[in-house]
Amino acid sequence: MSTVYTCFTTDVIHEGHMNIINEAKKYGEVIVGVLSDEAMVKFDRFPTISFNERFEMIKAIPEVDHVIVQSEIMYDEVIAELKPDYVIHGDNWLSGPTKAIRDNVEKLLGEYGGKIIDVPYTFSENVKHVDDKMKEKLAMPEFRRKRLRQLLKIRPVVKAIEVHSGLTGLIAEKTVVEHEGKLDQFDAMWISSLCDSTAKGKPDIELVDMTSRFRTIEDVTEVTTKPIIFDGDTGGLTEHFVYTVRSLERMGVSAVIIEDKTGLKKNSLFGTEVKQTQDTIENFSAKIAAGKKVQLTDDFMIIARIESLILEQGMEDALNRARAFVKAGADGIMIHSRKKDPAEILEFCDKFRSEDKVTPIVVVPSSFNVITEEELGEHGANIVIYANQLTRSAFPAMEETAKDILRHHRAKEVDDRLMPIKEIISLIDTL
Repeated sequence: MSTVYTCFTTDVIHEGHMNIINEAKKYGEVIVGVLSDEAMVKFDRFPTISFNERFEMIKAIPEVDHVIVQSEIMYDEVIAELKPDYVIHGDNWLSGPTKAIRDNVEKLLGEYGGKIIDVPYTFSENVKHVDDKMKEKLAMPEFRRKRLRQLLKIRPVVKAIEVHSGLTGLIAEKTVVEHEGKLDQFDAMWISSLCDSTAKGKPDIELVDMTSRFRTIEDVTEVTTKPIIFDGDTGGLTEHFVYTVRSLERMGVSAVIIEDKTGLKKNSLFGTEVKQTQDTIENFSAKIAAGKKVQLTDDFMIIARIESLILEQGMEDALNRARAFVKAGADGIMIHSRKKDPAEILEFCDKFRSEDKVTPIVVVPSSFNVITEEELGEHGANIVIYANQLTRSAFPAMEETAKDILRHHRAKEVDDRLMPIKEIISLIDTL
């Protein structure tokens, strides 16, 4: 009997999936692969049920003959092992980033005469309702809040990019790229104080109050599902920080990062060029402990950002602070540097990791941007934040467009470099 293989990345079986299974049954024995949690996160969306539950859900379908684990997005290992006569999939993989998967499958099957069956994608109100329901579930605070901790367990390095609006949130949510036969996307979003302030035309000195910054969070959470890491600046007064923790936790934010400085906030990249005062270890530890004390769940994370290298206080000072802040309850340590050479960041990671194998390390490679996520991961980094690149790329493009319209007194000269408005609107889901 011929064998037919398909792979599912779903938490719910709807008529579209059953259509593929029933079509597959016409050709022979049906084998279904269940994508692993790690691969599912990398490719499509975060699962809302466990891998075992997804496996058993597929196994319970009478028309399915066998269920296996597919541990990678690409089908190389599965096809090499099973050598199926057919691979069946919805025809939505004929275009977009997933076309890379189809091209790979077509190449692998062609080596021994296998064939692809493209099934017309099922469009119906019921399918749309199920998909929308799943997205809404992913966006709910109780699911979103715990997602960063879950990601840290299954991803070698969690990649976060800054967002400062609903639209930039959608870019972070929906951008998927194919590179060298692999698909990839961002895991999380960073709501930066700098970028949030800049988008509002305000200086980055904690002038924008928390009520306004919470509104940015709401704009992002309304249209996305990925976990959020919030830039809490210094955290403010301890008495205020505890309320911030409660509010962020209630909104479904996964983590807040606060820096060990006091007084009027100045951006770290100025370093010693401007007056910046580092908080004492005792005071900052007390702030962390107070924040942890008021948490209502174990999901939320408070991450301590250490400014010792920025303020040229030395490696030992940075390590002493890291030890103290972890002891105070910090769920992670962010180490920052404004040097272009990543050497001191790597030295910190190596030394901290030699004595603490568990506490997550967060790095922000804005200045030392030559280093890759993989290289940072090899030195023990767990989260890499691209903290301001969307803002920095948007500003010069908008400024140049404005200048050219003024120069030419019309918009024709700028049109070739503009994205069609229909493509922008297509990012936005409609009910």
